[in-house]
Amino acid sequence: MALRRLILHFLALYFLVPSIHASEGDADPIYKACLDECEKSGCVGKICFQHCKFSSDGKPIDGPWYLQEPLYQKWKQWDCRADCQYHCMIAREEQREKHGEKPIKYHGKWPFQRVYGIQEPVAVAFSALSLAMQFHGWLSFFILLNYKLPLRPGKRTYYEYTGLWHVYAILAMNFWFWSAIFHCRDVELTEKLDYSSAVALVGYSLILAILRAFNLRDEASRVMVAAPLIAFVTTHIMYLNLYKLDYDLNMKVCMAMGVAQLLIWGVWAGVTCHPSRWKVWLFVVGGSLAVLLGIYDFPPYKGFVDSNALWHAISIPLTYICWSFVQDDAELSTSTFLKKID
Repeated sequence: MALRRLILHFLALYFLVPSIHASEGDADPIYKACLDECEKSGCVGKICFQHCKFSSDGKPIDGPWYLQEPLYQKWKQWDCRADCQYHCMIAREEQREKHGEKPIKYHGKWPFQRVYGIQEPVAVAFSALSLAMQFHGWLSFFILLNYKLPLRPGKRTYYEYTGLWHVYAILAMNFWFWSAIFHCRDVELTEKLDYSSAVALVGYSLILAILRAFNLRDEASRVMVAAPLIAFVTTHIMYLNLYKLDYDLNMKVCMAMGVAQLLIWGVWAGVTCHPSRWKVWLFVVGGSLAVLLGIYDFPPYKGFVDSNALWHAISIPLTYICWSFVQDDAELSTSTFLKKID
């Protein structure tokens, strides 16, 4: 009960906090002056960008575009303006740090340190590790069902949630893949793919939580639960991609469905006699910590580790716990079914 109250408190706090669309750094006069100068000269201090040298008519001064902008920079869309924004931001933050001022956001983002052109290297690393953990968990689940546990005639499994967990694995791996790409370089396309894959995963996870917690096995009941949620998630994804890419709205939608999922699993773990229910409790506690990190947004430590990166880090052990429970659940369900038919 205390855990449920804590989760509801986090959710209420998130929805009550007003959204801030403009960033303080955007209006900073020193930062704006740096941008103007950089776009004219192609330099920030002693750092100059060859692909920033354009004439008044917009044509490169020293030759065609492919000589001015390296292909690896073009692929990541680190163009003249993006490079000017980044280096002006870093220069301004160094000045603010010398005066004892705290970091501020620029264009809606905290000032991260790039590494080999990667925008948020720590978040990318944790996303890649979570992707690897998801693949490992799904592969272990697949091997368990098809090579270690007995099968029905026709090589079908006795575990009635097999297909649902396979779909979950695909959506989870898809999300972590696009998360890694998005944190490499935040542009409109990668942002849309990241947000869309996130809401698809969270929405499906809520469906899966309802189906498993209420032990819904017949197709009619599953369709009645899944259909409205799939319609809602699909509509939300279309809104993000075709109308407005609204970060705050997407976070609130994902947070609401995520908290609902945690509540369902928490209540189920409290009333079930499942021998692995303690793993569900660990997942719920870890998920609650992830909710807290989603609410408490703080600047990146040393320009690398922020709340989002920590959330990605927490997801690695949570993924292991999740798939460990799923395998235990499959073994228990299979043995229980075989005992009934003996």
